[in-house]
Parts: sequence; C-alpha cells; structure tokens
Amino acid sequence: MSSSSYSESSSSSDDGAEIFLQTIAAVVKAIVEDEDDEEETQQPKRRRRYIARERHTAKDLLVSDYFSAEPKYDEKMFRRRFRMSKNLFLRISRDLEEKYDYFKQKPDVTGQLGFSTWQKVTAALRQLAYGNSSDIMDDYLKMSARVARETLHNFCSCILELYKKRYLRKPSFSDMQQILEHHADYHGLPGMIGSLDCMKWPWELCPTQWQGAHTSGFHGVPAIMLEAVASQDLWIWHAFFGMPGSHNDITILHHSPLFNDRVNGIGPKGSFFVNGVEYAYGYYLVDGIYPEWGVFVKSFTKHGTTDPKRLKFNRVQMAARKDVERAFGVLKKRWRILGIPCRLWDKDQIGNVMYTCIILHNMILEDEGRAVVTYYDDDDPQPGNVTDEDKAENEYLIKSRDIHQNLRADLVEHVTTIPGFETDEDDE
Repeated sequence: MSSSSYSESSSSSDDGAEIFLQTIAAVVKAIVEDEDDEEETQQPKRRRRYIARERHTAKDLLVSDYFSAEPKYDEKMFRRRFRMSKNLFLRISRDLEEKYDYFKQKPDVTGQLGFSTWQKVTAALRQLAYGNSSDIMDDYLKMSARVARETLHNFCSCILELYKKRYLRKPSFSDMQQILEHHADYHGLPGMIGSLDCMKWPWELCPTQWQGAHTSGFHGVPAIMLEAVASQDLWIWHAFFGMPGSHNDITILHHSPLFNDRVNGIGPKGSFFVNGVEYAYGYYLVDGIYPEWGVFVKSFTKHGTTDPKRLKFNRVQMAARKDVERAFGVLKKRWRILGIPCRLWDKDQIGNVMYTCIILHNMILEDEGRAVVTYYDDDDPQPGNVTDEDKAENEYLIKSRDIHQNLRADLVEHVTTIPGFETDEDDE
C-alpha cells in the first residue's frame, strides 16, 4: 500500500471518530437539558388535603337532636336509631368514659378538643346497627373514616372487657333454677336449658389462601361459624365463634367448650324429674344433625312416625327449638353488620364485633325487662375435687345414647299430661 493511500484512510477514520464523539456529546447534552427542564417544571410534592371538620358543631347537633332537655327526636326514635334506650346508652357511655382514656374528650396537638364520648359511642353503634362503611360517619358526626374504624374497634374491645363476665356468662346455680322453671311453665318441658344451633357469618374479605378452609359446598362463600345457646327470652347463654365455615354443627360441637365445665364438675348440673325419673343433667333442644347424647333432645324423624304422642311431641319440640332461630333473627336485624357479609380483615376484630353484638343484645333484654333471669350472682363457681374417674363418668352421662332415648321417651309421656294436650286420635 502506498503512503498516500494510508494517509487518506487514517484521516477518514479520524474524521469518523470525531463525528461519533460529537454525536455522543450532543445526545448527552440533550438528555441533561431535558432533565433540567423537568426539574424546572416539576410540581411541588402533593400532600394530603386538610379537611376542616366542624367537630364541635356536630357535637352540638347531636346533643340538640337526642340529649338536650327538649330533644328534637323522642325516646321511640332514639331506640329505633340506637337500638337501645337512652338510659342504657348513657350507662355505657359513662362506664367507657370512666375506665378508658380513649373515650374521654381531650385536646389534640393544636389545643382543640377532640370528639366527645357521645360522638364516639354513637359512631360505633351506628356502624353496628346499620352496617355502613366508616366513611359515612363524616356526614353527621364529622368523623373521618380512619377515626370511625378506630372508634369501632376500641368500642368492641372495651365492651368485651367491661361486660363479658356478666352478659356472656354461663348459667349460675340461681340462673339455672330460673331458666328451668320458666321453660317448664312456658314450653311444658322440664329440664330444658335452651336451644342449641349454629349460624354462618359470610366473610367478604376472606384472604384467598384461607377461602378453601372457610367455604362449604352447601353455601359456596367463605364464612365464619357461631355456635349459640338461647333461652325462650332470646338471651344467649353460650357463644362460640371463630370456626371456619367448612365445618358443620357436629365438628363445631367437638371443638366447643360448651360441656367443659360439666366434665370438670364446675357449675350447676340442672338436675330435674320427668315422668317420675330423675336425670342428672339438663338438656338442650337440637335438630337432627346432632348426635344422640344424653344432654340433647331431638325430634323423631317424620318418616315412619305414626304414633300420635310422638307427633305431638315433635310439634312441642320443634316449636321450642325455634328459640335459638328467633335469637339469630333478632341479632341480625338489630345489628345489621351481622346480616351482611363481613368487610373486616382481622379475625380477632371480627370476633370482637360478634361478641359485642351478643353482649349488647343481652343488655338490651335486661334493660327492657324481658330477661327471664332477674338476679345476677357475681360469684364464680369453684371447681371441686374431681378425679379422672369422675370426669370419665361425667363425660359418659353427657354422651350416653341410652340416656338420650330414655329421656325422650319420658318427655313424650310427659307431654301427654300437659293440660290442654290432645292427641291426633282425640282431635278426630
């Protein structure tokens, strides 16, 4: 290759490199200029908009509507919207304010007074009674959604701590005596403690990984189960909540603490006489899915039952067993949050809401004078010296099929002695 051709090729390569470097420099310059332009035109960082809520105005309006000397709405309207009498509302508010700092009206960091006790209790009760979202509390009470949710959860936990011992108690000796006497007079069934059944509460926000365990093939939606015992006055004496919806009544019964005290020899047994025979334990009315235990009384199957005494007994048993169904209906109508799918995430908070509704339900029955038990015994039953043999014998008496059949046969004969009882043959 000649020297002239070599110099020409080297100069051309130098020119190409220079052009490449100029191009890179131009691109970098353009990028830097674009970034500078974006920094100049960038909007300031957005912050949450402050809403000036008139808390004091909302408080004055609440007092004027319901708590003034001459309120706009009378006692009937108050009970309709708060699900309880004004006296009971004031009692709950007073207890919460005295024992819990959260429900006391305090100034915030700016020196302005926060929500009053009545406003917080009203917000919690409205969410339970109407099942509304927490955001709707802003319309009347001028309370943000976050504060409304916080108020609901604090209200439920405080109600449980304050009133669970009394209004979710198991029957004491005095309670048991009054319950047995009332059911014997009202239903004509001596030894009846109450009716036992289960209720599902659909869980709308059930996590995906839990939906299989909380869904049964019968209902097809995630749910959480409640096992309850109710007496004729609709008082709920036993509540066991939290089992996944895939369980049925039998599996829930085996997890339930309903008979733990009886096995351990704690509390009243509810012994009684029927048809001249003494039985050691009172019984619960149940439907056909429950096992034939000595503490359960079931109706006879319809197929093959032609005995008029058994048919009449079925009518009495089924009518009395509706007590717990009525209690479930009243509970869901009074507290609408239980009548719609649950929109909470945390299972502990869900359980607090359920137990709070039951406690308030029992408190309302007592306040209105419709509770069978009129005297509350604060003494807790103390366990005796129970050996393992005693526990085994108690468990046998509870689960004995022979006792179940004998008890049902004696109740059939007893029903025929009730004044006004007529068999189907007499009707003909």
